[in-house]
Amino acid sequence: MTKVLNNIILSIFIGLLFLLPAEAHTPDISTAKITPQDNRVYLVDVGFLATDLERMFQDTMNERADVDLSPPGVLETEIGKFVAKRVAMRDETGRACIASVEKSGEDPSNQDSALVVMRFDCGSANGKAHYDATKLLAQQGAKGKHLVTVIGGDNAGETMLYPTDPPLDLSKPLETTGQLMWKFLHAGVEHIVTGYDHLCFLFALVLWATRLMPVVKIVTAFTISHSITLSLAALKIFTLPSSLVEALIAASIIFVAVENYFSRDVDNRWRNTFLFGFIHGFGFASALTEMGVPQGGVIPALAAFNIGVELGQVAIVLPLMPVLFAIDKMTGGKRSEKLVYVLSALIAIAGVFWFLQRIGVVPE
Repeated sequence: MTKVLNNIILSIFIGLLFLLPAEAHTPDISTAKITPQDNRVYLVDVGFLATDLERMFQDTMNERADVDLSPPGVLETEIGKFVAKRVAMRDETGRACIASVEKSGEDPSNQDSALVVMRFDCGSANGKAHYDATKLLAQQGAKGKHLVTVIGGDNAGETMLYPTDPPLDLSKPLETTGQLMWKFLHAGVEHIVTGYDHLCFLFALVLWATRLMPVVKIVTAFTISHSITLSLAALKIFTLPSSLVEALIAASIIFVAVENYFSRDVDNRWRNTFLFGFIHGFGFASALTEMGVPQGGVIPALAAFNIGVELGQVAIVLPLMPVLFAIDKMTGGKRSEKLVYVLSALIAIAGVFWFLQRIGVVPE
């Protein structure tokens, strides 16, 4: 019976591992900062994490193999066209305002992000102006999110748009702080639940745990340390390049998975977890920064996102323990070495793949 249960768990884990997407994080988050000008003119800064834009842009360029992107300025121009086809300002009848691309390229405030500045002239439009990013969200995918910040005016504020949302009526008040916090909390849960690398890291850490207290210590240490670097990066006090952070996260997965072959000292494993948590915190921060922390709402957004990460972490990791404890009861209170070693090997293989991918050896 024990052998059968072990094989079932291994089969499920292997199946899940091969179902994981190549990327360890769910991207699909973009931002827009809308600044009203005189005479019903709007400047809109549309921002993306560079890797997200590259993925979406490449999908469309694969259908246009005849376009040569190598000459200076051509890539920036094509990216501007890509965004201009998917973002619009419309009047009440649905007619589009006159649009033009003011700037396209790297975001000067964030080296890991891309920025396209659009100008919309709605002087001849009828009635209220509506910001329409439905085509952009469709390109981002079913889990796409678009954080909109309106700067200046009576309706200044932030809101999050999803693929099923209609165009945003700019004449209406945007979301309250509480509503936005709920959306950031939801985004935090989604990030950890779909952050397969973070989950593999945590799974590897607890595979030898035969009591609950070491797991509590591990999760607490991880929470404290990643909260520190998440806060430092989100508040722009100290940051690291996302490419370096992502590679180090993959390396941490390899380390803790391989460590399972040489050590079963789960009681003291919180120490390594605490140190690696600092690196993972920068990874969480990249997701929060990618969403575009709202002006004047940094602390609430940061708190809500972090709480969401913790809730997702607990919801995923803790249910694993009763399963492991049940297996222990069937093996006379002893953890199955085969189970730990095979699962650790699979996690290490995933870590190696992610590491090679993130340093550019394996294409994404």
